[in-house]
This record gives sequence, structure tokens and C-alpha cells, in this order.
Amino acid sequence: MNEFLLQKKWFVFLDKPKSQLLQKTIFCCLALLSFNLSSYAQSVVKGVVSDNEKNTLIGVTISVTGTNVRAMTGADGKYAINVPATGKSLTFSYVGLQSQTVEINSRTTVNITLSSGTDLDAVTIVGYGSVKKSDLTGAATTISAKDFNKGPLIAPDQLIQGKVAGVQMINNSGQPGGASTVRIRGNTAVTGSGQPLYIVDGVALDGRSARPTGNGGTATAPGDNKLAASGTSSAGNPLNFINPADIESMEILKDASATAIYGSRAAYGVVLITTKRGKSGETKIDVSASAGVSTLARSLKTLDGDEFRNALNKYGLKGLDYGDNVDAMKAITRTGYNQNYSVAISGGNDGNVFRASLGYQNQQGIIRKSDFKKYSGAFNGNFKFLESKKLGLDVNMISNQYIENLPPISTDAGFTGSLIGQALSWNPTRSMYNPDGSLFIDQTSTTINPMVMLAASNDRSKVTTVLGSVSPYYKITPWLEFRMLASINYSTGIRRASTRSFLNLEGVKPNLPFTGGVASYSNTELITQQFTNTLNFNKEIANKLNLNAIVGYEFTNYINKGQNMTAKGFGDVDVDYTDIFHAVAPANRTANSYYDPTYQLQSYFARAIFNYDNKYLLTATFRADGSTKFGSDNRYGYFPSFAAAWNIKNESFMTNVAWLNQLKLRVGYGKTGNQEFPSGSAQQRYDIVYSGTSQSLVGVNNENKKLKWQSDKQTNVGVDFGLFNNKITGSVDYFDKTTTDLLFPQIPLQPANPGVTVTWINLPGQIKNKGIELTLNANIIDKQDVSFSIGGNATFIKNKVQNVVGVIKTGTLSGQGLSDVTLEVIQDGLPLFAMVTREYKGLNAAGISQYTEDGYKSYYLGNPNPNVILGFNLNARYKKLTFGANFNGSLGQKIYNNTANSVLPISNLGIGRNIASSLLNSSIQESLANPIAASSRYIENGSYVKLANATIGYSIGNLGKAIKGMNVFINGQNLFVITKYTGFDPEVNVDKSLNGVPSAGVEYIPYPTSRTFNLGVNFSL
Repeated sequence: MNEFLLQKKWFVFLDKPKSQLLQKTIFCCLALLSFNLSSYAQSVVKGVVSDNEKNTLIGVTISVTGTNVRAMTGADGKYAINVPATGKSLTFSYVGLQSQTVEINSRTTVNITLSSGTDLDAVTIVGYGSVKKSDLTGAATTISAKDFNKGPLIAPDQLIQGKVAGVQMINNSGQPGGASTVRIRGNTAVTGSGQPLYIVDGVALDGRSARPTGNGGTATAPGDNKLAASGTSSAGNPLNFINPADIESMEILKDASATAIYGSRAAYGVVLITTKRGKSGETKIDVSASAGVSTLARSLKTLDGDEFRNALNKYGLKGLDYGDNVDAMKAITRTGYNQNYSVAISGGNDGNVFRASLGYQNQQGIIRKSDFKKYSGAFNGNFKFLESKKLGLDVNMISNQYIENLPPISTDAGFTGSLIGQALSWNPTRSMYNPDGSLFIDQTSTTINPMVMLAASNDRSKVTTVLGSVSPYYKITPWLEFRMLASINYSTGIRRASTRSFLNLEGVKPNLPFTGGVASYSNTELITQQFTNTLNFNKEIANKLNLNAIVGYEFTNYINKGQNMTAKGFGDVDVDYTDIFHAVAPANRTANSYYDPTYQLQSYFARAIFNYDNKYLLTATFRADGSTKFGSDNRYGYFPSFAAAWNIKNESFMTNVAWLNQLKLRVGYGKTGNQEFPSGSAQQRYDIVYSGTSQSLVGVNNENKKLKWQSDKQTNVGVDFGLFNNKITGSVDYFDKTTTDLLFPQIPLQPANPGVTVTWINLPGQIKNKGIELTLNANIIDKQDVSFSIGGNATFIKNKVQNVVGVIKTGTLSGQGLSDVTLEVIQDGLPLFAMVTREYKGLNAAGISQYTEDGYKSYYLGNPNPNVILGFNLNARYKKLTFGANFNGSLGQKIYNNTANSVLPISNLGIGRNIASSLLNSSIQESLANPIAASSRYIENGSYVKLANATIGYSIGNLGKAIKGMNVFINGQNLFVITKYTGFDPEVNVDKSLNGVPSAGVEYIPYPTSRTFNLGVNFSL
């Protein structure tokens, strides 16, 4: 046997010729293995990712371009990623910031700054799905968390005030947690609130607050009679249950192309709220804390003690000077303190992520005995299953409880007034206390000491909300996904209110055998159940042609029920009245309950977005809604829309236009609906009541089988642009919106036959809103140590009622001398809620008001709708110091000053009450006998520009190994306002509705606005 030995004796071959062949094979394998190993050789690239303000960013995704290799930045903004030898570049992406791809070029350290410039590849949330921003054909605006208004804000709608063209947000009062009004592209509501539809993580809200309504210390359930003359308190905000610190972004859908996917609920626009999600990577804890003070932002000019004495002498009045000098408004107000804390923990890996948060907010009102406390918690998780990761589950839960102490401030008090009116008109020469320090109470007078009103009133509400959803999905293929969502939104509100018997108010004070004192207990339950199934398709179906489509089915069930108990005649017992309802005579107790008729919505919808070569876009949407609210002849409504867009910049003939980065033309048309009216309104509906000795039926509304959907038809033409490397970006939109088939409760003319009641009808006629929206943002300076940017938006809008038959009255005025007086009308040829009243012509020589046609004829004299809506913001940075300011305003609207009209008239002086100081500045002395009357005298210019929000921040950065990205800030809200309006605040919308028809632009002794300063800190662990 011939042996051949290799030198190292690794192998022994018995046959030399065969061994030569085997050697060649082995060496080839070794060479191939060596090549493969070299191809998989990796290098580690490290770095830090920050934003324009040099804040390090947590959770940025870094990927090796063209591979599945990914990493994320940690709590300090640092990352490390293994890059294969074939890797040439890294891509950095972060929600809300522009993605960047950079070449590695053999570097081992790559630091990057992500900016907020226009990112056409960024994903924008739209109805039931998402699209690239470059694929949008409708009018939609995204506001991310970094652009929100700052400060201790309670509800999400406050985050976007002044931020979006075409959107007007008004705080209805200064009360913590109070309601707001949001109007998108004008006012079209002749019934209901006219508020947009809010969608929270795919779950639609029904727009109602579970806080029971009330009347300034004696709360009542809807429809109940008031117990006392103190009036109805303002409503709560239905969005209070959401912690603003948990919100990632808000998308505002404005035109029919964007909103039609929501069909019958989208007539007033849609706001999509997306909460923050966990990100893969290290577990991190985010902490924010702030505290601050609030004071009265603006006072009304009334007489002080010395001025009041001079006025008494001027008019020759005796016996009304009590020798003191009292500021009643100062007495009922205070410096309010607030504190706000939020902690969130998030993390995950391998596609399974979570985020959990807790929040606490405590905000004292500037009016004594008013405050707002909120406890919130949230959890969401995104989980993937199976080896393929095709099966997923999204879980979301928001829980919240807020507690309010409500002052006795109302929107419709009579001549005795509510707390604000009582303080404004209090005789400034009269002490509110007796010499022994006890409160002064004059039981023989209708003048109420505001401090007694505060002491006698107790009004406390508690609202608990849980919104939960589960959404399993399965990726059938990379381009086809089925998703199901099941959700429930449960909210319950309890309100206990009482007014003590020592208050000298008719119906409350003792009047034997009535021992005085009133109380009420109310509770409300709101439940929304939603089930949604969708099938999403996103694929290139032909060369350069991509189709992004969705079809779906949705079922929603709404439940609204509650009860109310009232009692009177408690007397002077040292116990909370709401704990001893059983202690009054049975005849002095009442109980009411309600359960709304069935309200269900069944929907089918579809949308298709065609994108050819990223140049030509076409969107078609259709939704069919069936609602139990409508008549049997019109149970279903159909809502189509179409839109097209042309990305002109992507055309070959624009390639060499270097200064132009984006130019897109959009056009769209669609139809949406409105069903914001009571359930059961199309049916013959009765209430069961007990009268005397037996039960009986009382009509609520008549049947109308033909009642159909109110519809909005809207055309939109817009253009988006970006210039000079997107340093200047903006958009221009023209819209024309027509509202028809107006839902309206027709009241029978009096005298009417017994049993005749309300009939809901579709009014003939239409409401037109058309205008132009402008948005412009400029990143003027963007350097390493210095940056400066400004942005603004303006909306020019016209509103008009057309072809409505007759006159519909609303805008009820309140106070002494104004019983049953209305100010506003819905009438053909006029703007919605036009102010029609006497035309004031000044005072005659005797000091008596003069009117055109002696006041027997009323004229159109004011439009409460603005014709220009403004928003402006600026942001500056110098190294680690930042400054941001946000302005908002509106021009052209009128406000009716009901407070000046009936709370502070000259006739007050003759009965020892205060007056507006401006009444003494006239060249003609106004007569004390001048009658109180509604007129254009009290219609004022409501135009204003307000510095609503300003923040100075300093980025400390990392402190040791534990605290990351620390930032301290000082924030101010409602810092100043430029206006000619003489009331508390031109940003006003007191509810002065009549028979369910809303109003606009009437101010009547509201809870005043506060000016707030806060000091806060944010950091991560």
C-alpha cells in the first residue's frame, strides 16, 4: 500500500492520484468558506441622534439600508448597530420627524440630527388606516406632540388651538374642565353642538359628557325643572378623560374627501387622536411634572367705593352709601394653584411593545370653591405571534376619573343673578360681613351677598370613564391584512348639589311652613359599543400603479340613561342635604329617570387610493350608514367622495427646478352627513308620568317616517408646496360647503290642541360656508447653535343662510328687564345666528335711549361669526435655550354684551347696586329711569389677537447615568389679548340656545378667564 503524507500529518491518503483531486476540492471549499466569512464580516457603528434643539431622541429606529438589520437609540439617544460588510448606508426614522439616509463611508461613528421638515414619506393616519403624506388627496393636517400648545391643559382640544387653518377653537368659559367649541370650516349647526367627530385610537366618541347638567348649586338631569332661580351651569368637556400627555398626534380631517369614510357623523369634520405607543428597545421611564399659579386675566371696569359715592352725589341719591370700600370680585376670586404629574413606562422587543402611564392633575379655579382633580391611567400593547409574526394583537385602555367642585355660576340666571353677577353689582360701599365677622345677609332684600352665595352652595361632580379596545389582525399576505376591533367606552357621572336654607333666594330661603334649603342628586351613564372589521389591501397592481384599498363593516350601539332626585325643605341642619333626602316631607321629593330609545348604527364602507408613478393620485370613498334614529322611509344614508391629486414636482420637466421641493395640486368633492339629534325623534314617542292619582302618557315627539339625513356637500381645491430645501412650506385651500336637509324640531304654534308636540323635520333651505385657508411655515435659521422658525395660518370665511322659510329665533337674553327676549335669528339671506335687534341711536337730552323707528322695528346689526380666523407661532433656539410662542385670534365677529345690558345698567344705581364705570363718561347724563332693553348699544367688536401660550425652556441634558434628556421650562397662558371688547374675554361662547337651537357670540356673566404661569421639568430614566 502506497502512502502519501501531508507535511503536517493532518490527513493520510492511501492513493496519491485520488488524493490530488480531493485536495483541490478541500481547498476550494476553504476558499469559498473564507469568502463567505469575509462577506459576513461586521463592523460596529455607533453614534447619537438628536433633534434640532439638540435634545437626544429616544426610540429612533436605525436600519442598515436594504437589510433587516435594525437597532434603536436608548434613553441617552445613543445607538450601536452591527453593519455587514455589504452595508453602505444607514436610515434613521422617528415618528413626527423627517427620516434621513446617510452614507457610512467606513466611519465607525455617525451622529445625526433629525429635523421636523416636510417628510413626504411620513405616514399620516386617516380613517381606518394610514397613507403616506405624499399620497394624501384631501385636506388634512397633522399636529404632533412637539407642536402642541404647552402648559397644564386639561382636554386634548386645547392642544391644537390656533394650530390648524380652518379650525376655530373657543374655550366657552374659564372654568377648569369647562366645555369648548371647535368649529371646522365654519358654523352649520341649527341643532346640536356642531362639534367634530373625535376618534381615539380607532374608537369613535359620541360627543357627550357624562357629567349631569345643573343649575348653580341645584343640579338637575336633562329636562328637569330648576329648583331655584340661580340658572343652569356650563357643560363639561367630553374629552376630559384623556390625559394630554398620552397623546402622540392629532389629525384634523377637514374636507369631504378626507371625512366621508365616517359618513353620517362627519359633517362637522373629524379629529383623529393617536395615543403614544411603546417602542422596541430598552425599557424607559418618562417623567413630567409642573406646578403653577393662576390669577384673573382681565377685570370688568365697575365703580369702586369712592367712585360709587361720587356717582350717588351726582345723581342726588341718599341712603345708599354705607361708608366702606369693597371689591366683591376680588373677594370671590383667589390665586389658584395647579400641579400636574405624568409618569410613563415603555419598552419591548422583537415586535412586542407596551406603554403604561399614570397621571394626576389638580387645578384650583380662580373662583373660590371651584377646582378640578383628575386621575388617569392608560395602557397599550402591540404584540405579534407565530414565527412569521403575521398574527398580531393591539390592546388599548384608558381609565380616568375626575372630580369637580363647581361654583354657583350659571349661563341663564334671572335678575337675582349668579355668583359673578352678584359680585359685579354688589354695592362697593357695603361690607359683606357683619361687625362680628359673620356674613351679612338681608333676608328682606333680593340682593344677594356673593360670599353668602358661595357659603350656601355645594356642587360636586365625579365622572369615571373607561375606554378599552382589542384589535387582533392577521397579515394574510404582505399586501393583504384583516383586522377586527372591539371596543367599549363606559362613562358614568354623579353630581350632588345643594343650596343651604340661609341664602336669601326665593325658593331656597325659609317661608313657613317651608323650612328652606334645596338639593339634588343626579347620575348619568353613557355606553358606546363598537365592532369594526376591515380588510386592507396595499400592493403594486401594475407597473408603477399602486392600490391602497380598504373595505369594512362596523356596528355601533349607544346607550344613555340616568336618574335625578330633588328635595326641598331641609331647614337648618348641620348635615349635607344630599345625604338626607329621606328627612323631608314626601311631597317635597321628586324622582325622575330616563333611558334613551335604541340608537344603533350599522355601516359599510370602502376606500381606494390609486397612485401612478407617485405623480397621479385618485381617491374614491363610499360609506352607507343605517341608523335607528331616522324614519323608516329613509333609514340608510349614502356618502360618496372623490378626490384627485397631481404631484407636479415629480414630473420630468420639474427635475431641474432645484429651489422647488414639493408642488402638489389637489381637488375633491364629497358628501357627509349629520345625525346629531335625539334618538327616537322619528318615532311617535311618549313619556310616562304620574299626575294626581294615576299614570298617563305625555307626548315627547311625533312620528316622521320621512325624516332623513342632514347632508353636507363640499368641494375642495388645494395646493401644497415646499421651497428652498423645504425651508418654506405651506398650502392654500379653497372650500365650498353646502348643508341641506337641516334637522330641526318644529314646535307647534300656540295655542295648540292637547297632545300636539314637537315634530322633527328636514327644513328646506341650506347653509353655505365658503372660504380660503392659508398655511405658511418658514425655517429661517437652522444652524448648530441657533435656529429660528415661524409659522402661521389664516382662514377667510363667509357664512350665509339660503332659502329657509320663515324666521327661527334663538339667542335668549337673560337678566332683569329681558325676560323672553331673543337676539339671534336663522333667516334667509343672513349669516347663521344673525343679531337682529333695535338700532341704538344714543341718548336724548333727558338721558333716555333713542332707537331707529322708536324701537318698534328690529334690524340686522351684527354677525357673531368671524370672517377671519388666525393662528401664529414662532420658535427660537440658542444652544440649549429655547423659546416658543403661540398666538390665535379672529376678526370680524360681533359679541353681544348681555352682562353690560342687564347686570350693570345705570338703573342699578337707584337701588344701590354697582354699574359699569363707562356709563359715567357720557357727555349726556343717562337717566336712572332709562329702561333696560336689548339693542345694538351692547353689540361690540369681538375681534381679538391673543398670546395664548408661551414657553421658555432649557435643555440640561443628561445628569449622571440615570437621568436622561432633562429639560426645565417656564410656561405662560393667556398672557395678553388685544381687543376692543369690554367684557372678560372676547373668546366666548355662552350657551344661549332656545328650544334646542344653538346660539353664538353672546356673553353673560361667565366664569372669567385666568392667566397662568407654570414651572416644570421633563426627563427620562
